[in-house]
Amino acid sequence: MHILLIEDDINAASYVIKGLKESGHVVDHASDGEEGMELSLTLKFDVIIIDRMLPKLDGLSLIKKIRDQKINTPILILSALGEVDEKVLGLKAGADDYLAKPFSFSELLARIEVLVRRTNPEVKETSIKVGSLIMNLLTRQVHRNGIEIELQPREFRLLEFLMRRSNQVVTRTMLLEGVWEYHFDPQTNVIDVHISRLRSKIDKPFDGKEMLFTERGAGYALRTDD
Repeated sequence: MHILLIEDDINAASYVIKGLKESGHVVDHASDGEEGMELSLTLKFDVIIIDRMLPKLDGLSLIKKIRDQKINTPILILSALGEVDEKVLGLKAGADDYLAKPFSFSELLARIEVLVRRTNPEVKETSIKVGSLIMNLLTRQVHRNGIEIELQPREFRLLEFLMRRSNQVVTRTMLLEGVWEYHFDPQTNVIDVHISRLRSKIDKPFDGKEMLFTERGAGYALRTDD
């Protein structure tokens, strides 16, 4: 996706841009409302992310101007103003979603994906790519460096869960709920066994160039290899 981020906070912008790029998206960044307005008029974006408190042109005024130009691109507001009344103002100004700061990147990414699906229902995801690892969701085939990797159904589901959250730490609780649909800890080593099997298939045959990492005390992370 091509995403426009309009955010004046350098640290916040760097964090979001890095995460979006690592997730395979193209990002343009504007540091004030006027620059954001100019970019929104000259380029076509799949999603626009706007901070509420911007220099030169505040977020709500910017959204209204964008909508006045008949630009229907989905808009998501990021703001430290998280009260209900503030969210209502943002949505009434023309935004499609509102996420209060501080936020988790995984939630931001999920909200972006929902906005795109909502506005482009005919667009269906057919594959996921993380570095040299490609998963075809239609044929349920997985390749790394062009070599097919045979996976059991649970291994496929585990890998898909990790690929959708690439470069993020995924906790054991997240895996139990998202892959095994357990809402309790069964006190078994089922996760360790499947992670080990998955690692033996996607890492070991490829000169030991690891993609699947164990984050001690936290969980696991699938990281790009390019």
